[in-house]
Amino acid sequence: MKAAQMVEQRKPLVVREVPDPQPGPQDAVLRVEACGICRSDWHAWMGDWTWIGFRPQLPLTLGHELAGVVVEVGSEVRRTKVGERVTVPFHLGCSYCSYCLSGRPNLCDNLQMVGFSFDGGYAQYVRIPNADFNLIRLPEAVDFVTAAALGCRYMTAYHAVLYRGRARAGEWVAVHGVGGVGLSAVQIANAAGARVVAVDVDEEKLARARQEGAVATVNARQQNVPEAIREITGGGAHLSVDALGIRETIQNSIFSLRKGGRHVQVGLTTQAEQGMVALPTDMMVGMELEFYGSVGNPHPQYAGLLGLVEQGKLNPRSLVGRTVSLEEVNEVLQSMTEFRTLGFTVITRFQ
Repeated sequence: MKAAQMVEQRKPLVVREVPDPQPGPQDAVLRVEACGICRSDWHAWMGDWTWIGFRPQLPLTLGHELAGVVVEVGSEVRRTKVGERVTVPFHLGCSYCSYCLSGRPNLCDNLQMVGFSFDGGYAQYVRIPNADFNLIRLPEAVDFVTAAALGCRYMTAYHAVLYRGRARAGEWVAVHGVGGVGLSAVQIANAAGARVVAVDVDEEKLARARQEGAVATVNARQQNVPEAIREITGGGAHLSVDALGIRETIQNSIFSLRKGGRHVQVGLTTQAEQGMVALPTDMMVGMELEFYGSVGNPHPQYAGLLGLVEQGKLNPRSLVGRTVSLEEVNEVLQSMTEFRTLGFTVITRFQ
């Protein structure tokens, strides 16, 4: 099969023929119909996250925002059938640790990540371990591009806004950084009835955020972000989401909150921060602010997410800016380096 592989970090991926994956007893093999190109892939390609122990074994086929059709299953697979249309969380659970058993497989003690722990979806076929637990069946109304679009950034924003952040109708929600996760958060918070303020440095991205439901925008290059948000909201956001992960956006998010506000950290940091950012601890104590980390979307929450997509109340596909071929992956990664991407880019042509 054809795959785009990272053979050296910060060097172009190599598109080449590699052996087809073979399923183990509990695995399934999917024919990949769509796979998003995520900024997390870019981080892995750039050599980030060594400070949290991420050191990929190369060569590696990236790609974790994927959807496809089951073409082969292992001898011990019982629930998953050949021919089923499926997607998969990027965080794969073992099914038996305490976190998986309590409905939080995104925190699995034996966590694997497709496209990071093993070869992913920048390929014609992909192997998914523990298929009966990890594969999510797609409703007929949800097409493959939509499923790829919700595969990481959208489902991450869904969990962050509605579960970790507990966004409520009428609340003010600030979203810092309106790339893929941020635009998803804007759309989801708006659908929940919240009033959204989008923050970025790019006017084109802010205009897109307004299209997705933001009632106000702040250009961080031109305005003092916390002051602007406090003025717009009449005292500060009830919920603020950092979707980027740099020191400035993390701190701006916290300083943008009103008393009793909630900060949700989604973006992982870069080489500049390496996981460490100073926080206004005394202010957080005095204002009783809440700080939440948020990763992925637990498997049990997919039913609600897919139901809302099926009903047309959420529309991940509207965030897809481009569909590309496997050979165009390097161009997209370079555009991410230059922060020139808008919305999602999805691979749909693998030949």
